[in-house]
Amino acid sequence: MKDFSGKVAVVTGAGSGIGEAIAERLWAGGAHVVLADIDEGRARAVAARIDSKGASTLALTADVSDAKAVEEMVAHTLRRFGALHLAINNAGFPGQREVSTGAYALDEWRRVLATNLDGIFHGLRFEIPAIQASGGGAILNMSSVAGLVGVEGEPAYVAAKHGIIGLTRAAALEYAAKGIRVNAIAPGFIATPEILAASEEERAALAALHPMNRLGEPREVAELAAFLLSDKAAFITGSVHVIDGGYSAR
Repeated sequence: MKDFSGKVAVVTGAGSGIGEAIAERLWAGGAHVVLADIDEGRARAVAARIDSKGASTLALTADVSDAKAVEEMVAHTLRRFGALHLAINNAGFPGQREVSTGAYALDEWRRVLATNLDGIFHGLRFEIPAIQASGGGAILNMSSVAGLVGVEGEPAYVAAKHGIIGLTRAAALEYAAKGIRVNAIAPGFIATPEILAASEEERAALAALHPMNRLGEPREVAELAAFLLSDKAAFITGSVHVIDGGYSAR
């Protein structure tokens, strides 16, 4: 179904995992897609795989912790495709794990928040004016079940993902009557390359955290994203959509 024909989308963290799956789903739906990643090579590889002719994709590098890089990402999108209607702020990383708050490195705290929370703000800051000028659209911010519950040993990641939800709701209220919908997705543990690289024992332990006793698939998150970005979700804004196999229901 070409439910995104005529739309232009930008996806950060599009070089692998959830971002890759969302970019592919939007492209398959007819959108022109900008695939941004801190590793431009990965973004180019994904773009070449889904759109061998390169007619409706653009791969570029973007470190979302750098406001100027995000501003240029949006500007490049407008130069190439002439508009921006959909934005998926997905880039992020977990930082240190299994380190308690009282021992967490100060520079690591700043590094995790700079990408995971500041990066979302940078996206909103430059995407919103572009989407307004293009006649309106929708934005998705990638939070996590860690944005809904506490997780021991990951204070920076948990703080950032909680912050994304608050930022999403604030922006949604500001632009609800101005033609821009802003929502968040909160995935559980998804079978991304990072998780698949773990040992079989570690993957089994992560799967067991979910009542469905499995990891989520990137394509499942992509289908939820596609719905929330589509006109089928026209009355949905300011909300957080959990896709976690029951993790947060415990």
